[in-house]
Amino acid sequence: MNNPRHYFHLHLVSDSTGETLMTVARAATVQYENVQEIEHVYPLVRSQKQLDRVISEIEKAPGIVLYTLVDEEIAQRLEQKCRELGTPFVNILDPVFAVFQSYLNVTQTHRIGGQHEMDAEYFSRMEALNYTMMHDDGQIWDDLESADIVLLGISRTSKTPTCIYLANRGIKAANVPLVPDIPLPESVKSLKYPMVVGLIASAERIQQIRRNRVLSLNSEGYNDQYVDRKEISREINMTRRLCSEHNWPLIDVTRRSIEETAAEILTLFKDYKTARENGVSE
Repeated sequence: MNNPRHYFHLHLVSDSTGETLMTVARAATVQYENVQEIEHVYPLVRSQKQLDRVISEIEKAPGIVLYTLVDEEIAQRLEQKCRELGTPFVNILDPVFAVFQSYLNVTQTHRIGGQHEMDAEYFSRMEALNYTMMHDDGQIWDDLESADIVLLGISRTSKTPTCIYLANRGIKAANVPLVPDIPLPESVKSLKYPMVVGLIASAERIQQIRRNRVLSLNSEGYNDQYVDRKEISREINMTRRLCSEHNWPLIDVTRRSIEETAAEILTLFKDYKTARENGVSE
């Protein structure tokens, strides 16, 4: 008999976008079985008036409070209210700041949302994202040489979301679909600058995703081969052969999240760039 799921309120209070809090909170909650958070996110809390609304919500639904607030007065008031309510609270960046300050021996700037400033790195990410969207699913073939990374794979191997994740890291990523009985263009086979990576998954996994996609689209005239397990296996073997012929790395994404796949690609890319800079042929 399954244990009942336990729900709790999780309040995430930030003077910036709240992305850091959400990432940390979700990384923590997945470690506990049969527990599900009810997430309340309060971004851009930078005034006492904005904090009033947050406190009102916490009073209505007490739970764990995680926050990242640079303004000391606002943070202290939130902490005091949590003490009065008997609600646990944590400034998740405090331990990090303490380590940095003790090691670097410099004073914290108390700059709000500094990681989101529109600096050169920001515009580089936007440029990469625009490039990736324009080169999704083989839309543009003639300038793939300007990509950093090109992903190849059959349908439903997470090419697009992986490229978008990489673009958010400032990587110009394009993806090219591999279609049965349609040869890969020579322009792709002869790419010199970008790192080419093949993506595969198990036949069972791809079949499941394709079936769900067909059902969600209510497709009536789709090709039966699209969800045929033997045909899918043939497509996977085609990908394997192609990557082996061109010495392209191959990643099995069956049990990987998008983040894990991207992390593996970035590790490969780091080595690839080092080899390229040293004039070593891949």
